[in-house]
Amino acid sequence: MIELAPKHILISQQIEADIRQGRWGDGRLPGVRTLAQEYGTSVVTASRALQNLVNRGLIDTVERSGCFVRSAAPSDKIETTETWGVCLRLTAGPWRQGTEAVVRGGFTALARREGYLFRDDLFPDPNLPESRLTQLALEAKATGVGGLFYLPARVSEAAARLDEVLLRACAAAKFPVVLLERNLRGNRPLTHDLIGNEDLEAGRTLTRHLIEAGRQRPACVVGSPTSSHQARLAGYLLAVYEAGVTPCVIEQPIDAPLKDAYAAVVNQAMAARADAIVCYQDYTAIGVIVELLNRGRRVPADVAVTGFEDLPIGSTFSIGVTTYAFSYEQMARRAVQVMKDRIQNPTAAPVRVAVGGQLIVRESSGR
Repeated sequence: MIELAPKHILISQQIEADIRQGRWGDGRLPGVRTLAQEYGTSVVTASRALQNLVNRGLIDTVERSGCFVRSAAPSDKIETTETWGVCLRLTAGPWRQGTEAVVRGGFTALARREGYLFRDDLFPDPNLPESRLTQLALEAKATGVGGLFYLPARVSEAAARLDEVLLRACAAAKFPVVLLERNLRGNRPLTHDLIGNEDLEAGRTLTRHLIEAGRQRPACVVGSPTSSHQARLAGYLLAVYEAGVTPCVIEQPIDAPLKDAYAAVVNQAMAARADAIVCYQDYTAIGVIVELLNRGRRVPADVAVTGFEDLPIGSTFSIGVTTYAFSYEQMARRAVQVMKDRIQNPTAAPVRVAVGGQLIVRESSGR
């Protein structure tokens, strides 16, 4: 399990659990050095853990006497650190690590600011039977996990069906789920709250940037039939319509090896005499750039290329990738807010929330 809460929060949670169990019958906690040794941490961290419990009204400090459980606070009213589950069904490939880093990084940053605990060990195997997944959801609830933030797969219809099984299992356990970034693959109706990005505005902004820079034949590469990719395509189409430019939509082969897929994309772009290519993700943009360079085409002099998501590789590649960056910490924050609303109103209609971002211009489109 990857624990995304600060160490002192985790220690305070352990001390709180011991308080609940009545470990210290006289109400007096051991000294800070004893606690540090017992919980395997430093004196500084143990002190911060105790201060967290003081701030929350669970214990009192008495000068020269130590820390005591606040007798006026019954154990059944002790607040616990808010714990949530996170499950990311990411497509296998070279982009997986980068995508996971930026999405998970948003939850890590939020945990540090707010003291939440996010667990990624709730559903380790998507191929388990539905009955077993339901049992895992029930076990998560029993241990105080409030709900699940879930990024669905986009790789195939078979993976989407596994997503459906997991969502049914969570529903059977009355374990709330908030979707991250996209709905389930294809044209499935939205059945859960969704916290996504402003993908339409992102596609529109990137395309307008290229047109305003003088590009006359921008093309757009689409990948999996997911709500996020379709919204980016819609933004591209809106921008070319507004500019009176003829659209050129290129479908990247899904089942082909990546090298062949990038070659197919460039073949279509060259046949259309495209002078700019909007790719649905930064890794795809880099693959297209490499293919163009191998064919003697200059980037961005001959063809400008852009991506989405501001993955780490985009800023470190020899030709920096112009992209549209999203705030994944803001996504995590809004997801928690929507989850709490869902818990309070379990029968309300699903909501879709879009988080904004910003254009980042680098060498691949010309500065």
